[in-house]
Amino acid sequence: MVYWGPKGKTNTAHQMKHIVKIMALLVAMSALWISLLQSSKIPESYTWLLPLYFIVSLGCYGLLMVGVGLMQFPTCPHEAVLLQQDIVEAKEYLKQNGVDVGSNP
Repeated sequence: MVYWGPKGKTNTAHQMKHIVKIMALLVAMSALWISLLQSSKIPESYTWLLPLYFIVSLGCYGLLMVGVGLMQFPTCPHEAVLLQQDIVEAKEYLKQNGVDVGSNP
């Protein structure tokens, strides 16, 4: 994701903060995983599968966020009316210039 600052320049400081957060999270998770591998609190067969469980959980979380976003997607009736007006204007313009735009559905 690119963040645009004043005069169209990218905000690299914000991007670097985001990258540092992600890297810190990955290092912390790796340290936790390695410590679980070396300890005998969790069976080794389960510990080796933890990264796979994490990836599956992350995918489920992503799908959940997409679903919540779709359920909360706002409707904009005023914008729909403006869009229909723009379509009518575009069809009239194209007809004036000799382009066959077909009939209305």
